[in-house]
Amino acid sequence: MSSSFFIKGKENPKLGKKGKNTAVTKRKGDGDPAGKGKVRAKKPNKYNEEISSESETESPAVPKKRQSNEEHVYEETPQEKKLRLAKLYLEQLKDEEEKRAEEDSFETDLIAGRLQEEVLEQKGKLQRLIAKDLIPPDASEIRVLRGHKLPITCLVIAPDDKCIFSAAKDCSIIKWDVGSGKKLHTIPGGRKGTEDRHVGHTAHILCMAISSDGKYLATGDMNKLIMIWEAATCKHLYKFTGHKGPVSGLSFRKGTHDLYSASHDRSVKVWNVDENAYVETLFGHQDAITGLDSLSRERCVTAGGRDRTVRVWKIAEESQLVFHGHEGSIDCIQLINEEHMITGADDGSVSLWSVNKKKPLSTVKLAHGCHGDAGLEQPHWVASVAALQNSDTVASGSHNSQVNVWKCGQNYRGLEPLFSVPVSGFVNSLKFSSSGQFLVAGVGQEHRLGRWWRLKEAKNGIYVIPLKRKPSNPEEAKVTEY
Repeated sequence: MSSSFFIKGKENPKLGKKGKNTAVTKRKGDGDPAGKGKVRAKKPNKYNEEISSESETESPAVPKKRQSNEEHVYEETPQEKKLRLAKLYLEQLKDEEEKRAEEDSFETDLIAGRLQEEVLEQKGKLQRLIAKDLIPPDASEIRVLRGHKLPITCLVIAPDDKCIFSAAKDCSIIKWDVGSGKKLHTIPGGRKGTEDRHVGHTAHILCMAISSDGKYLATGDMNKLIMIWEAATCKHLYKFTGHKGPVSGLSFRKGTHDLYSASHDRSVKVWNVDENAYVETLFGHQDAITGLDSLSRERCVTAGGRDRTVRVWKIAEESQLVFHGHEGSIDCIQLINEEHMITGADDGSVSLWSVNKKKPLSTVKLAHGCHGDAGLEQPHWVASVAALQNSDTVASGSHNSQVNVWKCGQNYRGLEPLFSVPVSGFVNSLKFSSSGQFLVAGVGQEHRLGRWWRLKEAKNGIYVIPLKRKPSNPEEAKVTEY
């Protein structure tokens, strides 16, 4: 051990001597006792120096500097480190809080906007101005889905806009994929007299409805039956009996599984689908009910056919409001929002209503023109109407080879024609998609309620009509309250 130490010392004799000289000079310079104390304090440095020279023989001055720096850092680090870390932590917290505050304010604004819209929607005062941006589609862009053998009588669109359910006089129900246009499922119709063994309808289906969560599908037929299906799988769940005439209108209350049904027996019935239960019956119409609709309030609206009345049924209060306006049989009805609705009649007129006024806010007579010989002209019956919910856009269908799209005026006072879409045949059912991206028409060679005419050139099918929009600025999209 000692020999190896001295060998290394011999390799750099100057370093060793230099170390001794420095030590000696320091001793000589210190004359007082205090100096001796200093010398004692420095002795360990000498040994440290010799040890460091063993590992770093080339530069003896560097270890001293490094050592002094290390000592200096070592002395200041604990407090400074604590302070530095505390400051960094506080800055990070501050940044996080600022970011959260920004996100919260942004979310608050969004939530406030949504809540405002929901409040307006509940009040029936929400009117999104969409019509001004709509432009007519090209005929080549309209898709036709063929599958039913007889005229389509009714249809609904799933809440997510991915599927369409349609029904026809052939007693069948078809589920379609909107994207591909392919059939996803078919529930075949049965022949009359096979009701006991056939799962499905054995008479013309007149109406259908889907719950707002897309869980249940309800269908009603000429045989006085209401059938409940699981919308996802088209599995049959329940059968409701009780009406004494053909079931002509069905609607689920939005956000619930309460079902309202209307019939030619002049009654409105309320059902609870979750409990597979009948709730109550409401009477009032003087003639066969031809249409029914509802939204989220505990009420529904009906069209009374030849009694020429529209009625708003307040279910909880067991009361009704009666409205008069059309000169003919009111054949179809649709709610635009909680306070406003649109109706069509066989006198060829389309009317806009408010639940606060007994007369229509606006009526367009001969909305689809006339047909027949000179002097014997008859108006084209309005067979179907549709409304894009909480907007200013509505549509009507007849058998004059076109679907008319209308713009509602401010406060729903007035109807202006926007454009017409060529569709050959009886437009027996119309529905807007929830997103407002397309309009679906159920078309047949005959009227859904009878066989007064037959248009041989028409095709029984479903027309998917895209609703194209002009390029618009985000600032222009406004919500109006009145």
